[in-house]
Amino acid sequence: MAKQRRASSRPVRSKPVPMPATGLREAIKAPRPEYLEAVALYEQGVAALQAHEYSRASSVLRAVLARYPAERELHERVRLYLNVCDRHMAPRAASPSTPEERVFAATLAINAGNFDEALEHLRTASKEAPDHDHALYMLASVLALRDEVDAAVPFLLRAIELNSDNRAMARHDPDLEPLRRYEKVRAALEASHPTKGDRRKAPRRRQ
Repeated sequence: MAKQRRASSRPVRSKPVPMPATGLREAIKAPRPEYLEAVALYEQGVAALQAHEYSRASSVLRAVLARYPAERELHERVRLYLNVCDRHMAPRAASPSTPEERVFAATLAINAGNFDEALEHLRTASKEAPDHDHALYMLASVLALRDEVDAAVPFLLRAIELNSDNRAMARHDPDLEPLRRYEKVRAALEASHPTKGDRRKAPRRRQ
């Protein structure tokens, strides 16, 4: 009599079912066609920006925002480059033509760290208005920042001579620290009497 086989208590392992080539796994990895189109258009805008074609780059990048509103992650980079385009396409201010405008332009240049540009504006302003004490004071400051200390001294002394308010500023201005080692500068800073430029005419009495 043939022996009966006992039923195995081990669970039957099912073989994994292979996913077809067009299955879910590939569908998850494959980017959406709209995303690929948005990226292609974005890359065109970046290429135009790198070629300094700011107007064209701006138009292409704005098209990405308009045509593909669902690609929000891409929008962040698009807006970043749009800001760059806007800065380059912004109309530049007219060249300064008066001493006051040149001093203002020099101030902007100093704030941006462009000392050479600031120096050019201030030299021109001081030639056009030799008694412009603020231009002379700033000229001394820029020269000091450029380590041209010897050249800065006469401009500072003249600025103080024209306006005693410059004396008070120069006493605590960190940019002028190298100038304070000169005896002439220290004497000008320690003086307390009004200079020629500070004397004001007494008002005439009415008869």
